[in-house]
Amino acid sequence: MKLIYIYDALCGWCYGFSPVIHEFVATNKLDCEVLSGGMITGNRVGPIGEVAGYIKTAYKDVEERSTVRFGKDFLNGTLEEGSAVFTSIPAAIAMAVFKNVMPKHLLDYASEIQRAIYHQGKPPADHATYANIVIKYGIEPNSFKELMSKTEYFDQAQDEFDHVAQLGVSGFPTLMLEKDDELFVIAKGYLPVQQLQANFERTLNM
Repeated sequence: MKLIYIYDALCGWCYGFSPVIHEFVATNKLDCEVLSGGMITGNRVGPIGEVAGYIKTAYKDVEERSTVRFGKDFLNGTLEEGSAVFTSIPAAIAMAVFKNVMPKHLLDYASEIQRAIYHQGKPPADHATYANIVIKYGIEPNSFKELMSKTEYFDQAQDEFDHVAQLGVSGFPTLMLEKDDELFVIAKGYLPVQQLQANFERTLNM
C-alpha cells in the first residue's frame, strides 16, 4: 500500500496542501510517491503578469482555507513585476533529478520548491531556484544544475506528465491510494487533514 501524490510546483492549492500531506504521511507512516502534473506547459507558459489578476484573487482563497502564507517577495516582487516566466517544466526536471539522487526526501523537496517560489519569490524558470535548495540535503548546487540540463531528466519529467494524464488526473492536488493493485482517489483538490484522514480510513475499509 502506498500513496501517490500528484502535484504541480506552480499550483497554489498544492502549496496550501503541503502541511496537510506532510502531517497525513507522518501520522499514517505511509510511503508516498510524488508525481509532477505539468500544469503550466505548452501554450500556457508565459510571463506571470498574464495570470497575475487571477493569482491576486486566488491566493487569498488558499490562505483562508489553509495555514500557508504567500510571501511579500512573491506578492510585491515577482507578481507585481510580472516578467518572470511561469512554467512547470524546470521544477518537474528538478524533481526528476532529486528523485534519482535522494528519493526519500522527495516530498520535503517538493514543499521546499513551492516555498521558494511562493514565499521567497524565486523565478520558476531559473534552474538556480531549484539547485540552491539542495544544499541542505548535502548536494552540491552546481552539480545539481548540470544534471538538470541533461536530456534524460527532461524526458523523465515529460514521461511523468504523460503518466499523470494517463491516470486521468487534470487537477491538483490529487492524492491516490494504491491498495491491492487498485487505485483509489482519496483527495481531489485541497482538503483539511481531518477530511483526508476520514477518506483514507473509509477507503481502507472498502
